[in-house]
Amino acid sequence: MKRRLGALGLAKAGAAALALSLSNLSSAAANTGSVAGEFTIERPTLNSLGFEWRVSGDDNRNATVAVRYRKAGSDDWHEGLPLFRLQGEPVVNSMYRYIAPNLFAGSIFNLQPGTDYEAEFTLSDPDGMAGETVKRVTAATRPVPVAAAGGHVYHVYPAGHEGKREEPAFIGLMAAYYMGADQSDHANAYPPRVQPGDTIIVHAGLYRDSRLRYGGGDAEHPAYGTPFDGTYYLTQKGTAEKPITIRAAGDGEVIFDGGGNYNLFNLMAADYHRFEGITVRNTEVAFLLGHKNIAGASGFSLVRSRIEDVGRGVEDDWAGSEDFYIADNVFIGRHDPDKLLGWWPAEVWSRFEGFPQLITSEYAVKVYGRGHVVAYNRFANWHDGVDIATYGTPAEDAGHVPASIDFHNNDFTNIDDNCIEVDGGAHNIRVYENRCFNTAAGGFSAQPTFGGPAYFFRNISYNGTSGGPLKLFDNGSGILVYQNTFFGMGTLMGPVSNVHFRNNLFIGDGWAETVFNLRTYTNYSSSDYNGFHVPSGAGAAFGWTSPAAGKAADYAGELEARTFPTLEAYRQATGQEAHSIPIGFDTFEAVAPPDTADPQRLYDPKDYDFRLKRDSAAIDAGTVLPNITDGYTGKAPDLGAYERGRDLPHYGPREE
Repeated sequence: MKRRLGALGLAKAGAAALALSLSNLSSAAANTGSVAGEFTIERPTLNSLGFEWRVSGDDNRNATVAVRYRKAGSDDWHEGLPLFRLQGEPVVNSMYRYIAPNLFAGSIFNLQPGTDYEAEFTLSDPDGMAGETVKRVTAATRPVPVAAAGGHVYHVYPAGHEGKREEPAFIGLMAAYYMGADQSDHANAYPPRVQPGDTIIVHAGLYRDSRLRYGGGDAEHPAYGTPFDGTYYLTQKGTAEKPITIRAAGDGEVIFDGGGNYNLFNLMAADYHRFEGITVRNTEVAFLLGHKNIAGASGFSLVRSRIEDVGRGVEDDWAGSEDFYIADNVFIGRHDPDKLLGWWPAEVWSRFEGFPQLITSEYAVKVYGRGHVVAYNRFANWHDGVDIATYGTPAEDAGHVPASIDFHNNDFTNIDDNCIEVDGGAHNIRVYENRCFNTAAGGFSAQPTFGGPAYFFRNISYNGTSGGPLKLFDNGSGILVYQNTFFGMGTLMGPVSNVHFRNNLFIGDGWAETVFNLRTYTNYSSSDYNGFHVPSGAGAAFGWTSPAAGKAADYAGELEARTFPTLEAYRQATGQEAHSIPIGFDTFEAVAPPDTADPQRLYDPKDYDFRLKRDSAAIDAGTVLPNITDGYTGKAPDLGAYERGRDLPHYGPREE
């Protein structure tokens, strides 16, 4: 339904309210100078820092904020990307009512975990300035979460274990976590045993509760204290410095099996819990971390684990959640591992048995809140891979706005909707160095984003079939698409506001007529320094739909729709792509187009080499993007996700 609702845009609801809001915004006398206001350091992640700087004035949008940074105590300053300008871009329809505040926001990337940095921000406006126009701040990235030292250590064994036991030893997780476990009405009677900093070591075995047996069990029918619903309700609160750790002992596979129940681990009341080295299977929701307007957790970590045969892996829909770390895991969904099947559009997928694809595995990870990191995971056979919860209009309280979230170095295949959705995110959403193969409805999605910036950089998308590589819907705003290698075609890009493309490779693969077709409400959206491959026979290969000339933005009027058969015609008519170039499949070391006659075929990344050939026209054809293209090897940055001569990213778990 997300596509169909997105296509409704403003036509079905909200247009009148939006026009009134914009009229009120523009009724004040123009104020072209800038007044510096509140400066905010967002929740840090391990490798990134985010910032917001509110201003007033600058009605003509010509103010800028330059950025430089260094390690605290170092003499070496580095240039960062300028902060991104937000100024009144709306997302208003039947579901959302949001107008971007007057502010600059942006990120510094590629930082080291647990490190202090100094950053300097300089506001400039040729029309005049007031207030403190230079901000110098010190901020620290978050360290990699690890188990605490010095706490109590408890050992857990499965029922029927007959070997040696390390003490203190318990049968089942609940008996160690609480002062006891009971398979009866008294299941909730025991107080917690674990305290912040404690570690529960789980030894090899199958942990599957006989949840429908009342009063007890035996070796054949284990009783672990989760009667009827089979859920482990964990309710203690650790801290960032002293998490509560539940980890495998390393003496064999640790399997938590839900026996087909709805939810296996409920941590909605449990902060700073760390799971390591376990397998979770046979449940609808492996980890439930938050529900909108009810309750939720912070500080959840899941590392080096395997999640399989579940409907949802990690579910969080709580605006107060912070600091998740989900890394080096394998998430395997229930969808057919041997072929792709979509749920939309019918003209492509309805001829295949099983259409529409049922979402027996809806998503692997969904988060909301601030400071989250989802990195170095492998995902296969899902409807969605990694999502931000499409929560609704962000809260006015800054502490409940979805901001400063990193999705990076993940590996995806066989996804019947999208590899990554940042739908519902607001400021400093960072999607980078991910590899997305074999999708039915689009590689990456931003429908909508609220204000931005949402960064997509150095990602690869291949075999996007009927959905193409990028999906921008629902009138979102603030999207920066830099340095990606995208294979696919489509017209599903917009209408959006304040969106910008640089240094990308857009490789048409024959799935649709258009290679690049943007619909935007803002004439300050832009695209340049890209490479395009137009397959033979493509007609309207390019499209640019925007307000009439002379209007900076138009959110309620009729947009001018234009299509073009060639890059040159598109460039001449729009002024976009002044430095963009045509390229072919032969620009890569070893890449061939997918077979559009066989949509269900799955392609293996090992068979492809996306590095640029030595004589590729894409080499040195980009523009400098500070903090993203740092370390380029030639006269200028290359186009696409890979800089020739540089190490390739690592995708998926770092230890397998």
